[in-house]
Amino acid sequence: MSEQALLYEKDGAVARLVLNRPEDMNSLNLAMVSLFENYLPEIAADDGIRVLIVTGNGRAFCAGADLKEIRQGLDEVQYGEPDFLDRLLSQVFLPLHNFPKPVIAALNGITLAGGLELAMCADLVVASEDAKIGDAHANFGVYPGGGGASVLPRLVPLNVAKYLLLTGKTLSAEAMCQYGFVNEVVPADELQSAAQALAQHIAGNSPIAMSRMLSVANAALDKSRDDALLHEQFEFRRHLRSWDMQEGLSAFAEKRKPEFKGR
Repeated sequence: MSEQALLYEKDGAVARLVLNRPEDMNSLNLAMVSLFENYLPEIAADDGIRVLIVTGNGRAFCAGADLKEIRQGLDEVQYGEPDFLDRLLSQVFLPLHNFPKPVIAALNGITLAGGLELAMCADLVVASEDAKIGDAHANFGVYPGGGGASVLPRLVPLNVAKYLLLTGKTLSAEAMCQYGFVNEVVPADELQSAAQALAQHIAGNSPIAMSRMLSVANAALDKSRDDALLHEQFEFRRHLRSWDMQEGLSAFAEKRKPEFKGR
């Protein structure tokens, strides 16, 4: 196995980024962030890739940021230079939140703090039935800086978000599925195959249609209903001129499977 902190794999139209610090519960460190910074633009620009899966090796998806490294790094960053959190937010979390292709988080185990915030960047979440999910910042006197307090209440009921934030406790994958955060819960030995099957199913759809739907859906909660509808109508007008829409309509009429090109 590679000693890289983040592994990049590609299987047809599906890319996979695997957090690879199992001995440290896949905690986020600068080496991992640097690899995210390299891989995300490459995956976004590759027209052959239609879906991205983010998962982890070992018993944890991600237990959060490497606090030891962050504490050490605070004394080393020069004034005016981006620190660990700056880079994590600007080069990893924000690009994933706005990724032009569907992102699936496959939670293979413990998912805490920055790991939860990383999972929150995904469009869909598939979780192992033994995954434990929580915020945990309160347990260490640390403040969530990647969406724990600001984005989590948009994804689960407010009182559930407050419970996770204030208690530092974890909830099961099944409970988080009931609250709407997790889309599918599967046995641990089926997680990766289930995530791959979901990704391959999605990859058969029109890339340009999915990208436009994601842009509207991601912005919808920040707009009024009427503004969100206008945004959708604008993208619909653009999409009318796409090759994929014409191909989809032709395939429907001809009773065949469409061959989308993403344009």
